Amino acid sequence: MTRAWQRWQDWAALVIGVLTALSPIVVSTDSAAMWSLIVFGVLIAAAALWSLAQPGSVASEYVHAVLGALLFISPWVFGYADLAGASWTSWVAGVLTVAVGLAALPSANAEHRGLAGSH
Repeated sequence: MTRAWQRWQDWAALVIGVLTALSPIVVSTDSAAMWSLIVFGVLIAAAALWSLAQPGSVASEYVHAVLGALLFISPWVFGYADLAGASWTSWVAGVLTVAVGLAALPSANAEHRGLAGSH
């Protein structure tokens, strides 16, 4: 069983979320890009903290994947695809968030089954 605060995928998601939220400091943005990056970054970091605290929560890993996909499409949805720095930040962070979320699923499922069997 995995102990809380141990899974590398969740730590990676936390770093991705924090860096995404802070990225408007270093990349050129407009209002839509800035708020998209901040909001999605904070949500990804919050989901990562949830996953770290409760390693048996399978839902939190799916939340990572969904948030990553939404971050990936946000440059087109919110109209900032012409801002290269903000767009690439969204695309790369989105793909990485989906990847670490999906990579953590087997471990989260195993932990969840272990917790369900102990009741």
